[in-house]
Amino acid sequence: MMMKKKSISASEAFLVFFLCQMISALDVPLDLSQPPTITQQSPKDYIVDPRENIVIQCEAKGKPPPSFSWTRNGTHFDIDKDAQVTMKPNSGTLVVNIMNGVKAEAYEGVYQCTARNERGAAITNNIVIRPSRSPLWTKEKLEPNHVREGDSLVLHCRPPVGLPPPIIFWMDNAFQRLPQSERVSQGLNGDLYFSNVQPEDTREDYICYARFNHTQTIQQKQPISVKVFSMDSLNDTIAANLSDTDIYGAKPVTERPPVLLTPTGSTSNKVELRGNVLLLECIAAGLPTPVIRWIKEGGELPANRTFFENYKKTLKIIDVSEADSGNYKCIARNILGSTHHVISVTVKAAPYWITPPRNLVLSPGEDGTLICRANGNPKPSISWLTNGVPIAIAPEDPSRKVDGDTIIFTAVQERSSAVYQCNASNEYGYLLANAFVNVLAEPPRILTPANKLYQVIADSPALIDCAYFGSPKPEIEWFKGVKGSILRGNGYVFHDNGTLEIPVAQKDSTGTYTCVARNKLGKTQNEVQLEVKDPTMIIKQPEYKVIQRSAQASFECAIKHDPTLIPTVIWLKDNGELPDDERFLVGKDNLTIMNVTDKDDGTYTCIVNTSLDSVSASAVLTVVAAPPTPAIIYARPNPPLDLELTGQLERSIELSWVPGEENNSPIKNFVIEYEDGLHEPGVWHYQTEVPGSQTTVQLKLSPYVNYSFRVIAVNEIGRSQPSEPSEQYLTKSANPDENPSNVQGIGSEPDNLVITWESLKGFQSNGPGLQYKVSWRQKDVDDEWTSVVVANVSKYIVSGTPTFVPYEIKVQALNDLGYAPEPSEVIGHSGEDLPMVAPGNVQVQVINSTLAKVHWDPVPLKSIRGHLQGYKVYYWKVQSLSRRSKRHVEKKILTFRGNKTFGMLPGLEPYSSYKLNVRVVNGKGEGPASPDKVFKTPEGVPSSPSFLKITNPTLDSLTLEWGSPTHPNGVLTSYILKFQPINNTHELGPLVEIRIPANESTLILKNLNYSTRYKFYFNAQTSVGSGSQITEEAVTIMDEAMASRQVDIATQGWFIGLMCAVALLILILLIVCFIRRNKGGKYPVKEKEDAHADPEIQPMKEDDGTFGEYRSLESDAEDHKPLKKGSRTPSDRTVKKEDSDDSLVDYGEGVNGQFNEDGSFIGQYSGKKEKEPAEGNESSEAPSPVNAMNSFV
Repeated sequence: MMMKKKSISASEAFLVFFLCQMISALDVPLDLSQPPTITQQSPKDYIVDPRENIVIQCEAKGKPPPSFSWTRNGTHFDIDKDAQVTMKPNSGTLVVNIMNGVKAEAYEGVYQCTARNERGAAITNNIVIRPSRSPLWTKEKLEPNHVREGDSLVLHCRPPVGLPPPIIFWMDNAFQRLPQSERVSQGLNGDLYFSNVQPEDTREDYICYARFNHTQTIQQKQPISVKVFSMDSLNDTIAANLSDTDIYGAKPVTERPPVLLTPTGSTSNKVELRGNVLLLECIAAGLPTPVIRWIKEGGELPANRTFFENYKKTLKIIDVSEADSGNYKCIARNILGSTHHVISVTVKAAPYWITPPRNLVLSPGEDGTLICRANGNPKPSISWLTNGVPIAIAPEDPSRKVDGDTIIFTAVQERSSAVYQCNASNEYGYLLANAFVNVLAEPPRILTPANKLYQVIADSPALIDCAYFGSPKPEIEWFKGVKGSILRGNGYVFHDNGTLEIPVAQKDSTGTYTCVARNKLGKTQNEVQLEVKDPTMIIKQPEYKVIQRSAQASFECAIKHDPTLIPTVIWLKDNGELPDDERFLVGKDNLTIMNVTDKDDGTYTCIVNTSLDSVSASAVLTVVAAPPTPAIIYARPNPPLDLELTGQLERSIELSWVPGEENNSPIKNFVIEYEDGLHEPGVWHYQTEVPGSQTTVQLKLSPYVNYSFRVIAVNEIGRSQPSEPSEQYLTKSANPDENPSNVQGIGSEPDNLVITWESLKGFQSNGPGLQYKVSWRQKDVDDEWTSVVVANVSKYIVSGTPTFVPYEIKVQALNDLGYAPEPSEVIGHSGEDLPMVAPGNVQVQVINSTLAKVHWDPVPLKSIRGHLQGYKVYYWKVQSLSRRSKRHVEKKILTFRGNKTFGMLPGLEPYSSYKLNVRVVNGKGEGPASPDKVFKTPEGVPSSPSFLKITNPTLDSLTLEWGSPTHPNGVLTSYILKFQPINNTHELGPLVEIRIPANESTLILKNLNYSTRYKFYFNAQTSVGSGSQITEEAVTIMDEAMASRQVDIATQGWFIGLMCAVALLILILLIVCFIRRNKGGKYPVKEKEDAHADPEIQPMKEDDGTFGEYRSLESDAEDHKPLKKGSRTPSDRTVKKEDSDDSLVDYGEGVNGQFNEDGSFIGQYSGKKEKEPAEGNESSEAPSPVNAMNSFV
């Protein structure tokens, strides 16, 4: 199961829009006066179809709308005098009608359009109009090509010169492309190259075609005939014409070392322009077919931009730059040797922009500059025009001064409005850019629609737009909420075009954001809305399935998404649509495939899209056959039999064998292994493999090897056991065919060069007495090669070398029979030493209070004395500017890899003094440090105050004490104290704000409410803004008189005695009631009734045992039960508030509110926090002494 998530969120889509908007952030609204701006024009080199009307585009905007005029070949082009030419309405675009027999060639030339209004004139590039051409092939007589098998051959195409150049390809009479390979391929010039011809190359219809895309035509060359004579046919021909006594026979096909067909010679040169595609080509002849390899001398081929085409015969490097200049070597190699060619590449550059001029909007009296910087090779020249006229002959403007590539404007006025053109040119081309200066006085306006809604996914960037215009340029501020404070800090990024970026939007980022634009002419604001949504997730993903044919497969895709977003689920098969088949059933959160077949095999992907993001998950379905009945036993094949060697030659031999039993699984291929009984007896090596239908193979051999072969069969189940070894075959000795690989030269000390290589393996020696000839000489110095012959080693150390200089190195193998082919050279370097000098011109640019950027000049390569590893920046804090106290210096180190000349220093402390130095680093270590550079960080917002204590509570005042921030991060300007009351239900009252001077550390707050809880918010401020706040709570005390009265009464002796008497009286009453109840109604009336009772006449009530006419006091008590002990609830179930029900509880704070000995509330005199009404006959809490006293008053 595979899962991937891609968030095509609004933030990403919006980012593209935002980047585009950055370019046009100062665009003047079209309802304001402005000079013309070219919005569309035809390309500089405009090749047109001669069969269609010619359309030369020129569109512009401006206020007033511009008028248009044209020049042709440098002179005014009067459109009204040419009936074939018309200009589109409200446009400068020309249409040339060539449908009336007029030839397109009549309108070849250089055209330029001018758009003009009262504020200036803009011009287009010079547009060169040329009709495309697709000429026919010239007539020529082509002779048949008779070639001997194994020779090389080149079939020339030589297409006609067209405009643009044609695309070349080779086909036969049946319009089928001719097959190409490492042996046969088409060159960049269109010719067809054969490294060596084979009998199957014989044919009479080699046809070169040229396709002219612009005119959609194809031209065909006459067919070319090729006849290849094989050695067998030559021998048969000779035998038929000679007697038996003649000696006849053509020479067999001989193997040949590589020879380059193109390019010729050993070196060549090529010039390419920066940004283009560099194509280098090497095609070689030889038998066997040579293999091509490419290297760059003294460097590496550029990663990610290098591609090999045409079977590695073509080296392609895209987007070339000056750094790609150098020598590129192609090496063609086969088993008989190698050859090479060096192409010296020089990259030139047509002009390209470094800083193109930008439109400049100024208000009267303002200053400004137009900058036009370009680079190229050679360096381009810069020239200025104003309103299409060279600035040297343009009308004078006292506010304008030209300084090379910059125009400086001072105290501009409305008449200074114009369009300026910058032209940068060298021998390879030119650049032309228009930029206007528009002098306006306009109050701010916000172009973003009001209440625009932005929606993003949580944890992704949010970009909130505030497109604006004004002159002078307005300042932009952002607020969150209707009455929110201005947004600052690391959580936001403020872009020059007004856009507010929240790098990681969270759910609490949702809300209203207000953008305020102001300049000296006015102020305006706009509100927009931001909604942050939950991301879409696949909570149950499809899983890998193995399903038998005709069964059912089901994939799940359960999702979770933001409830306000509507998801859509799409299923794909192998990244395409599902088959249009009723067997595929798509449910709400699953995909079911009925009656599975083999074609259903593949990868199924569930894609969930919302308007803001997209996620996907994939799983593979594998369809297998149902197990057969009875089951067939599959097994590995048996080993091959009867190995036989035939056709023994010095460098090749034929091996044949008989396959073993397949065991119900066809043999896919045979693996051939060999043993070298001379060098590595008992060790088997891979030689080659052939398809399972083949039982013979021609094997290439190396000299001086005692060969044995064995064969292994392979089927779906696995590999067979190896066959029995073949008979042995010993090849003759020969010179080595190859040289050691991985040759390197790296110094271990400043005065040596260590040359290493990978030794040849035993069978690569081709004979006894293997040795190595090690040669070296200093590069770019006219020195002779120094050589030494060594054996049984793979390293040689050259002593006494200069420090870190390049050497040319080669290592050649030799044995008792002679030398290997001439080896290729590699570049190495002698040992490194520590760098000699420090980076110069170290400059520091402070970005903000915690970030700085350091620049330095690179150290010259000669002074580095080694491979440049990078630069290290050492920096440390000297002191805090606010405390003026030094501390232990802790140096920090940042390493910048490669040849970087700048770096960022994060994590700095605000309002501090720092020092830094820079050192260059090579493979040996660090160089000397640059002189220490001192820089200072600006102020930041302070940390929270170190503490806040609230003491000395009184009826209407509290005393506040605080400590200054641990990290002031600047000069403290003030403290901000905010406080508000909190009632018993924890609701907050109105907020009061007080600003306190920075030198204060205590404050007495007066005129507060007594017995009230307050919440305090306290923070410090610098000139940058407010720091984080600290909070505390405190309570003012009660009215001291009431507290003392309650305490005095409660502690008097008479009060304590009274309370004891009341308690005793209540206890006696309760005892009496309890006794009388237990007597069962024994009172006088009851006794008299009992004395005169007639049980037969007076019936007894069944429910309570009393007589029907009379009821006892006990019976009455059932209807009028007295209140339980401590209850104040009367019999009518209502709660009556007593007149003197004043309790100290009403003045307390919370359940456990207390007065201490200084007059504050204590628990022993408190009741409940709140009075609660008693219900029914339930008992209430026993009254406190104070409440009891109030009840008796």
